[in-house]
Order: sequence, then structure tokens, then C-alpha cells
Amino acid sequence: MSVGSPRLRPGTPDDAWVCGRICYEAFGTLAEHHRFPPDFPSPEHAAETLGRLLAHPRFYSVVAELDGRVVGSNFLDERSTIAGLGPITVDPGVQNAGVGRRLMLAALERASGKQCPGIRLLQAAYHNRSLSLYTTLGFNVREPVVTLQGPPIGEAVPGYTVRKAGEGDLEACNRVCAGVHGHDRSGELLDAIHEGGASVVEHGGRITGYTTGIAFFAHSVGETNEDLKALIAAAREFGAGAERRGLSLEPRPRAQGRPGDDADEPRALQRAGRSLPPLDPLLNLKAHLIDRTEGNPFLLEESARTLAVVRR
Repeated sequence: MSVGSPRLRPGTPDDAWVCGRICYEAFGTLAEHHRFPPDFPSPEHAAETLGRLLAHPRFYSVVAELDGRVVGSNFLDERSTIAGLGPITVDPGVQNAGVGRRLMLAALERASGKQCPGIRLLQAAYHNRSLSLYTTLGFNVREPVVTLQGPPIGEAVPGYTVRKAGEGDLEACNRVCAGVHGHDRSGELLDAIHEGGASVVEHGGRITGYTTGIAFFAHSVGETNEDLKALIAAAREFGAGAERRGLSLEPRPRAQGRPGDDADEPRALQRAGRSLPPLDPLLNLKAHLIDRTEGNPFLLEESARTLAVVRR
């Protein structure tokens, strides 16, 4: 398809509805074509999500226009050392015409200006066109990701206490994250604490893990798989309610322990509690985690229930 060169400008909260509608249609059209459930249940839900990002002072947003009409948007989460890119969406009517590339280049230029050592994003595994774009822009596929859905478990793991996180826990949580991943995600955690969605897990008299929510736009960190299991088992909600807090782009989260343990095994999540539903068609190879680093020894990993950046 041939279209004119898009005009790029910063996004504003007034763009929430049109960008949300495009986001819903772009992801929904793709998911329907591949017979997957949509990432957003409605245009209103997508608009609400993007509205929060557009209004957040530590999210960079860029909007593409053609002939004065908004045709796409992209975001960069700048709250932590590793920037989070997305969601990036383009109106289905003007896809495959270079709009997405322009939006990506704008975000990468922004990250470069901020001297971010690395960038992460989550890409739908069935979308080969976007994978091709990200590859040409220097991104590397790190790991396959699955989506695991179900009701809250509502159980406790013996020896592990889960409670609501407060600002006084920030330093201890940052130490845990830095110990597991090589850096902290303090900005994202602080947002979740202020919004009431963060929890910590304690074991042996100290904090050994935390979560900003078991959902999209959230992450969890634990020193061991038992810490992650405790956080998952104690979660009061999965999905929509939790993802309104924390705003940690991009994916559906996963259990991640120290390198070398079995956090990458989806059945480790089943062992978190008896009432976790068995693996079923809702557990699907949904996406790839992709990263772009600038000479920094970070390895990004992602799977079923938390985002992790692991330094090897």
C-alpha cells in the first residue's frame, strides 16, 4: 500500500479515544485472523488503558497522522533502567505502508536520547510482519511467552507471608530485583504502591519478593520459585482489575526465579496451588519477548506470569 509520509507528534490525553479505537481494531483484527482471543475486550477498555499512558508523566508517547487523521501510536515506559516499548498500533487500513516503522524509529530515538541501556517489548508470535520489522531495527528474540488465565487461587504457601506493600518496603524490594535481574524497577513498583496494587512476600523474616500485580502491565520478582508461587497463590485477582494498577508495560506476567531454576516451566505455576486450573486451550504460545541492548550484558526473559530482565 502506498500512503503519504505520516506526521509525528507527541500524544496527549485528548488522543485516548481515537488511539484506543485503533489499538482495539489493530490487535483485534490480527487476533481474529489467527483465531486468538483479543488482547482488549472493547474499544473502551483500550481507550482507558492508553488514556492512562498518555496522561502519565514518565511515558513517552508519539502519534502518527495522515492528512490530519490519527492513524497510529506508540509508547515508551521510561520509569526504569530498561525501557518498555509499546503498545504500538497502526490503523488496519494503512498498515504495511511504513507508519509502524516511523513510530518505532521515533521511540528508539527517544530511548537513545535518554541513554537507555536496553529496550524490551512483547510481540505476538503469530504476527510475522511485526517480527520482521523489529528484527530489522536491531531487536533480538529472547524467549517464547505463554498466556495462562484462570480464577484467583486464594491459598497460602506454608512459610511464606504475603502482605500489601508500602513505601517503606521499596528499598528491600529494589534489592531483591537487583539481585535477580541486575537492576531495579523502582519507578514501576512505586506507582503500584501508590495505587494500592503492590504486594510483598516475606520468608525467614525478610522480604524475598514482590509483585505489582498478576496481570498485563505488571511484573513480579522473587528470589526463588516458592516466593513467586506464594505471590501468585495469594493474588486476589488476575487480569483486568490488577492491570489498572502498576502500568508496567508490556506483557502478561510470568513466574521468574533465579536463572537455572524451573520458572520457565508453565507447570511450575500449577504447583502454586491446587485450585489453579489445568493447562487448557487458553494456555497458548502467545508472544515472543524481544529486546534491543546497547552493549549492555542484559538478557531479557518472559513467560507466563511476570516480566523479568536478568543480568547474566
